[in-house]
Amino acid sequence: MKTLVIGAGNMGLTYAEGMAKSAMLNRRNLMVFDKSADVIARLRELDHFDVYEKLEDCLPQADMVFVAVKPYHCDTLFEEMKPMVNEEQIFVSLMAGVTIAKIQAGLGVKKVVRSMPNLPAQVGKGVTSYTESKEVSRVELLMVRNLLDTTGESIHVKNENFIDASTGISGSGPAYVFYFMQSMLEAALKMGFSKHDSKVLVSQTFEGAVELFNRNDLSPDTWMERVASKGGTTRAALDSMDDNNVKELIKEAAYAAFDRAVELGEDK
Repeated sequence: MKTLVIGAGNMGLTYAEGMAKSAMLNRRNLMVFDKSADVIARLRELDHFDVYEKLEDCLPQADMVFVAVKPYHCDTLFEEMKPMVNEEQIFVSLMAGVTIAKIQAGLGVKKVVRSMPNLPAQVGKGVTSYTESKEVSRVELLMVRNLLDTTGESIHVKNENFIDASTGISGSGPAYVFYFMQSMLEAALKMGFSKHDSKVLVSQTFEGAVELFNRNDLSPDTWMERVASKGGTTRAALDSMDDNNVKELIKEAAYAAFDRAVELGEDK
């Protein structure tokens, strides 16, 4: 199975490198295309996969094509790709807000998988939600999932509405975590900790809390109760958050990202 990644930006390169390290593909079966001469030169230095600067030299050979360009480039790209594709090829989109129907119409193909990755894929801790057009077989979908899993974990969702919803949770979610971390860092600095010690305090707190959560079936509410005691310091912090409606504001933020993802799809 020959696989092509179109676009070697952050996400495209992340998936290309993840697939290159997997046992599923060898170097001769993984191709990467990009238009930037600087990017091409840098990729060739890596020597992880075959690198191309002309679509006609790689696209017709591919059985599976990952499209990882900015959504606003898709119309021009599809116009260029269309004469070179065939109906047996499987197209996996990493583009936010570009619907399956849009891809099918733009390329004149049927087999499309739409996915929503997130930034931690860069360190093998990503989560990617995905869904497919009805023409993609179960065997083909399993192959796609195995490749998506090279950057972390993937979850299959039943329709594109859940792709937009996962944008609000996992796609944009790392930024919410960084937002919270930044607030805690600023608080630590204000309390007098050094920059280094503030980073250690905050990063280890997040990493440890996530590890505890993943190792058990306990809910976050239960964990909060285990940390907080009546009249104690943690309870004072949680009460402050509740008084300021922080939980509802976080939910509203996630829905804002979800709504915007839907709008982007409608705009296209």
